[in-house]
Amino acid sequence: MKTLSLLIFFLANATCKETTTVYVCNSPGAKKYHITSGCRGLSNCTYKIVKIDIEKAKKDGKTLCGWEN
Repeated sequence: MKTLSLLIFFLANATCKETTTVYVCNSPGAKKYHITSGCRGLSNCTYKIVKIDIEKAKKDGKTLCGWEN
């Protein structure tokens, strides 16, 4: 039973781990961050797409793209 509990704990933590880096359009008006660089929400970006830490994106007021909710 202890082994099963440890396995459940491990799987729960492995699947709930939040991504630490995200992608944003380097446009002054960009308001969203994206988990993948291929997100369709980035398709309209005419600026450079950059990879940044999720904490920085949130600190800058960006929220998760609606395509990735």
